[in-house]
Parts: sequence; C-alpha cells; structure tokens
Amino acid sequence: MAQPFVKKDDDRDDEAEYSPFIGIEKGAVLQEARVFHDPQLDPRRCSQVITKLLYLLNQGETFTKVEATEVFFAVTKLFQSRDIGLRRMVYLMIKELSPSADEVIIVTSSLMKDMNSKTDMYRANAIRVLCRITDGTLLTQIERYLKQAIVDKNPVVASAALVSGIHLLQTNPEIVKRWSNEVQEAVQSRAALVQFHALALLHQIRQNDRLAVSKLVTSLTRGSVRSPLAQCLLIRYTSQVIRESGLNTQTGDRPFYDYLEGCLRHKAEMVIFEAARAITELSGVTSRELTPAITVLQLFLSSSKPVLRFAAIRTLNKVAMTHPMAVTNCNIDMESLISDQNRSIATLAITTLLKTGNESSVDRLMKQITNFMSDIADEFKIVVVEAIRSLCLKFPLKYRTLINFLSNILREEGGFEYKKAIVDSIVILIRDIPDAKESGLFHLCEFIEDCEFTYLSTQILHFLGNEGPKTSDPSKYIRYIYNRVILENATVRASAVSTLAKFGAMVDSLKPRIFVLLRRCLFDSDDEVRDRATLYLNTLGGGDGSINGNKEVKDFLFGSLDVPLVNLEMSLKNYEPSEEPFDIDSVPREVKSQPLAEKKAPGKKPTGLGAPPSGPTSTIDAYEKMLSSIPEFSSFGKLFKSSAPVELTEAETEYAVNVVKHIYDGHVVFQYNCTNTIPEQLLENVTVIVDASEAEEFSEVTSKPLRSLPYDSPGQTFVAFEKPVGVPAIGKFSNMLKFIVKEVDPSTGEAEEDGVEDEYQLEDLDVVAADYMLKVGVSNFRNTWESMGPDCERVDEYGLGVRESLAEAVGAVIDILGMQPCEGTEVVPSNSRSHTCLLSGVFIGNVKVLVRLSFGIDGPKQVAMKLAVRSEDQTVSDAIHEIIASG
Repeated sequence: MAQPFVKKDDDRDDEAEYSPFIGIEKGAVLQEARVFHDPQLDPRRCSQVITKLLYLLNQGETFTKVEATEVFFAVTKLFQSRDIGLRRMVYLMIKELSPSADEVIIVTSSLMKDMNSKTDMYRANAIRVLCRITDGTLLTQIERYLKQAIVDKNPVVASAALVSGIHLLQTNPEIVKRWSNEVQEAVQSRAALVQFHALALLHQIRQNDRLAVSKLVTSLTRGSVRSPLAQCLLIRYTSQVIRESGLNTQTGDRPFYDYLEGCLRHKAEMVIFEAARAITELSGVTSRELTPAITVLQLFLSSSKPVLRFAAIRTLNKVAMTHPMAVTNCNIDMESLISDQNRSIATLAITTLLKTGNESSVDRLMKQITNFMSDIADEFKIVVVEAIRSLCLKFPLKYRTLINFLSNILREEGGFEYKKAIVDSIVILIRDIPDAKESGLFHLCEFIEDCEFTYLSTQILHFLGNEGPKTSDPSKYIRYIYNRVILENATVRASAVSTLAKFGAMVDSLKPRIFVLLRRCLFDSDDEVRDRATLYLNTLGGGDGSINGNKEVKDFLFGSLDVPLVNLEMSLKNYEPSEEPFDIDSVPREVKSQPLAEKKAPGKKPTGLGAPPSGPTSTIDAYEKMLSSIPEFSSFGKLFKSSAPVELTEAETEYAVNVVKHIYDGHVVFQYNCTNTIPEQLLENVTVIVDASEAEEFSEVTSKPLRSLPYDSPGQTFVAFEKPVGVPAIGKFSNMLKFIVKEVDPSTGEAEEDGVEDEYQLEDLDVVAADYMLKVGVSNFRNTWESMGPDCERVDEYGLGVRESLAEAVGAVIDILGMQPCEGTEVVPSNSRSHTCLLSGVFIGNVKVLVRLSFGIDGPKQVAMKLAVRSEDQTVSDAIHEIIASG
C-alpha cells in the first residue's frame, strides 16, 4: 500500500505530512475500478485503484451490497494477470471484502489453483485468503492441501497454513484438531517462524487437556526448540504448567525450574528476559531461586538498548513489591538510571529505589528526585508521589524530609490528578503518623492560599475541620480558613463556613471569635453560604435560637450519615408526598443495591424473580414489598436484611434452585427460587421440606407452596422459622424439593391429568452470624469511633492458628463478621508482619457496631489478633466477641 510521504522545507525547521489519499471519494474510486475490465490490464494502474479501495475500507467507509458485489466480481477478473505484485493486492482485496457464501464459489477455483501453484508466494497468500473466507463445508474439501502445506519445505507456505489453523481453531476446532500429527512434525522444523507458529497452534489444540500440555512441555524442554520466539512461548507454557501442577514448592522436584534457569544462559536476549521474568513471577519463589534471574536483569540495566533497560527495570520494580531485599544488590545500577534519557526508565528506577532503599539512603534519594521531578510528565510524577508515600509509612522517622519534599512539589506547576495525589498522600501521612500532623496541616493550609482547584480546596477544608481542633494551637488555622470566605468562589466559601463551625464546636475558647466571623458570612452574596452561617450560628448558640447540648452539636457536625447516599436518593425519589413525613429509618442500609433479577451463570436458567422491578428501587425494598404482601409474613415486622442468593443445585441440573435468607427480628424466611429446565415436564404443588434438627433455636411456623412450575418460568416457594427475638441464632438446614410431575405433550403443550409424586435432594443451607449484620460504612472511622465512646467497648486477644498469610486471616475474619471494611484497610501490604483492619456495620436491632482488628504474625505462620469492639449496646459488643470465639 502506498505510504504517505514527507516534504521538508529548505530550512528543515518545520515538517508537513502529505497523503496521496487526501480528498478521494468513494464514487470516484468506484468509477476508476472500471479499469479492472480492460482487455489489456495495466498492473500498476490496477494496484493503485485497489490501494485506494483498501484505504476507503480501512477508514470505515461502507460499501452497499451492490457496490461490494460489483467490486468483488471486477477484482476476480484480475486473476488473469501474471503480475505478482497485483496478485498480492487481489488477495488483500478479497479478504477485506469478506464475500458472501454465493460469491466465495466464484473465486474458490482460482484460489485452489494458486494453492497448488509453483510460485510459493501465490501458495502462501491463497491459503490465508481461502481460510479467511471459507466455511466449514468448503474447508473439508481443501483440508488435504492444508495438511500438506503445514509440512511444506518452504517456511512461508508452512507458516501461512499454521497461522490459518490458529484462526480456524476458533470457528472449526474439530477439523483443526485432526491436524495434530502434521503440526507435531512442524514443531521440529528448522525454520524459526514455522516452529514458533507450530508450537502456538499445538498448544491451542491441547490447551483444555492439562495432562497433554504437561507432556508437550516435558518433551520440548529437553532441547528440541531452536527458534528464540518458540523458546519464549515454551517458557510461558512452562510457567503455566508449574502454576497448575503446584510443583513450585521448596521440597518438591523442580525439573521445570531447572529448564527456566538454563534459559538464562541462552544466546538470545528475548529468551533470557522471558526466563528471568517467568522465574520472578513464580508463586512461592525463594530468594535463592530469584538470585540468578536478578543477576541477569542487573546486567540488562547497563545495556545500550533502551528496550532492554526498560524491560529489566520494570521487572525489578514488580519484584521489589514482594522481595525488596533481593533487589537491593541492583541499587547502584538503578541509581545511574535516574538520569536516563528515557523518562519511563528513570521513573521506574526512582520508584524501585524507593521500595528497596533503607532509612539511611532516604535523604540522598530525595536530593536526586528533586532535580528529576521537573523533567517528567504528570503521570510519572503521580507514580513517584505514591512511592514516596509508601516509603514514609515504611520509615515514619523520616516524615519531616518526605513531607517537606511533598509540600515543595505541591507549590510547583501541575495538573489536578498530580496535585490530588500529593494532597491524598499528605492526608494519609497525617492520619498514620501522629507526629506529622502539625507540619502536614500547615503545608495544606499554605497550599489552599493559592489553590486553583475547587475540589481540593473543599477536601482540605473538610479535613482541616476534623483534625485542626485537636492540635495544640487550633487558633493558628482560623486565618487560613477565613481567607477562603473572603477570596474564593461560593463552593469553597460554603465549605469554609462549615469548617469554622467545627472549630467553634470543638474549641470553646475560640467560640466567640467564630461567632463574629460567622455573622459576617450572613451578608454573603451566595444563598448557600448565608444558609450555612445561619444554621451553624443557631446550632452553636450564637444566634437568637436556643443553645443545644454540646454532644448534639458534635453529632450534627461530625456524625456520619447512617445510610448510603445512593439508597437515600432512591428512597427520596420513591417517596410520595403525604401527611406522613419522610422517615429516614425506612431507608435501606445495605451498601450495594443490585437489581432483583440475579445475574445468572452462563448457560443456566434464571432463578428467582424473573424481571427487575420498575423504577430505581433497591433489592431490600423490592423484597420487603413482596414479603409484606404475603399474609403469612405480614405480621413479622420490618425486614432487617436479605442475603444474596445461595445456590442449592449444581449448574446444568434438571431443576435449578437457589435460596434467599430474609432476616427479621424474631423470624427467618427462606425464599426458594425454583426453575424447571425440562421442557417435557410440568411441576405442581412444589414445596421444600426443611429439616432443622441441627438448628435447635429455630422452629418452623409456616410455609407457602408453589402451585405450578412450568418449563423455564421461575417461581418461589417459602418456608418461615421462628427464632429468639434479637438473638443471632445459627444452624444448618437440610432441604428436600418435593413436587408432583406431570408429562407435557410437546406437540400441544398440554399436561397430562395424572401426575407422579417425586422429590429432589438439595444442598444444605447454613444460617451464620454474618447474616445478622448489615454492611454499612462510615465516612470517618476515627471520628465515629471517638464519638461512640469507651462505655460499651470490649477488647480481647485471640490466636487464629496457622495461616498461609496475613491477608488470608484478615479475609477470614471479615467473612465471619460480615461487616464493611473501612478506608481500604481490608488490603494487606505484601510481606507485612502486622496489620490493622477497620470494620463497621449495623447489628440486628439496628445497633451500630465498630470493630478495630490488629493482626500480627507470632512464630512460623501463627497469627494472633486483638479485637476491639465499640457499639451502642454492651450486649452487642459481647456478641461480636462470642462470634469470633466460636468461629
């Protein structure tokens, strides 16, 4: 295809690109295509027209059915020409036009003739085109030729057949799988590309047979692969086999690891790098096994090729996240890369050094980074900022150096995302390092004096209102806050008014001065600012209204909203104005709201309520409406929680059943969602017989059978149990589906009158402690924890036994309690030996609960945990400890 050419001015200052395709129109090109019908074909002219047609197609131009057919038949006439260049353009054109089944027959004979031609270029391209446009029936006719082409002596022809096989495997797998012997022979080829494509196809043929893949890898790792590209593929397949077979243990036999280590001594750089990366990504890899890979990557760091330096430093960067000590030997080489001309390499070198550096090297690194930051783009700067934040949390004693660095780059030019990353980092450091609070808040105050981003200003003011009053001298922040009222836009002014009010509520000595400032805000030009000032003056007692108690004021200013905003918005939209005021207690507290129609697994019939309810209503709202409409359950009171559906049958069984657990204060209702997947059957009088012998605190009170269950039409049957009021009773329930089966005549769709009683065993169902806990987050855990007070706090320590990792222990405790993790504390950093996790929720009876979990590794994989619980009821705090003790 013709390439755009570049014309340069004489002074070579400016470059302008010109394309030969500028201004071409489809109609004009279709007129030009008439040259394909000339008795005396001009190959050069025809090639130019095909090039224009290909350009139009690739630019998204659509041809009508008639236009495409005319062009296709015109192009087929060009098979008369013997010109090799034109023939290649014809092949391209036929592939792009994707002719219909009727049109394919026209060119099939010509392509099959080319496939058996003596010209290798014709043969290779004809194979590619035929496999692209053919269907399954024609493929069987040319299968013999394709098999021969796979083992052809010419590597171009063999590669074309193998690549076509890779594409055909997606549409006609059964035919391609019959070529295994020929592909196996091609794997032994001396041609590099043929071996590469043959190995890729052979692996795809066998990929669903784990044993066959393992045998393939075992046979090829003995040294029959010569192509570097094929060697790279083999290394990837070897890593896959190691992962799946679980051989990567310190005591097991490691033949595949030996192969990977042997590839580190290969003469091709791509193979060396692929092997080194594969070793670093092995799960459970030891420092001894990492050493040879790290040594090779260290050599690449000083390579003259930028791509090798980049590949090596990126891999080392990933290794540093899990094995920082293994990378420390490369620190000197990485420091030299800080001044690399390629900014991506320099950024990765900086961030890796920040992960592997020790406390004594922090100051030296900061000096090097200072000069480096001005030369890189914002996206690279964000990566560096995040690495510095991690370093500061790792070495808290160095907070002064690191916070000063962050504050300096905060004053420099930069975009919103970059500035937000710096502000977020300073906020995290203030929260996690108490000594950094005073200096961190001061730097944030200086930043908002000249901040151009409204969002950041409001976020900092909010944070300042929460943390500023707790410092040794809160009065020094008032000037910065009131300056925002005078100098900023309305959004920031309103936020500043709220921050001033928080200082007035928390610091009694400042309250008179705060009143003066708030009264000045009553004359603001913006109504939101005036309304906030009026509200806070009356709340704090600076207006004409009554003075509220100190605790109520703090709850109003600092208390978090008990319900998710999304749910509150939905409930307000659904509220119909009436004499009864809107009740915020009616808002559901589940964190996530999903449509009532549960997502079904691929190939599985839908179970549960068939369609989502109209309007933006949450799951628990819809369930509550449905249950309250059933007379047997209407007296149970307000629904506390509905669980996610629990599958009671395997996929693709005759009957699909899942259950939703509805929790009330004194009852539990099981909603069994049933689907009949057999077209020839109608089920009637469908019930679930529940055995509660292993759930002693539960007693069955009522059930509601399903009258009829036709094919592919979901229905529900219910069973209700009574339990002690407000008690998180647990137990195991066994379930048996009972029904009457009636045969259905496929021709008429009518069921027989007589039926047969039948039953179907379902999986057991557990009611666990987490079913009595709602996942409800809090916006500021620390403030909520402090406002709840220590009156109903209970603290104890537990041994969790041997665990694979700290992350596994954290996940297990969160699952047992069923609470909402706060502030991202459910994520455990790699190689951590201690971790703190914060959880919040609402226990049955609408009791708020906060949990602070402190984990630590005590001895070899022995995990110890300190559990601190605060709630609004001492008995609930005790209940949480009982759940952990029994779990």
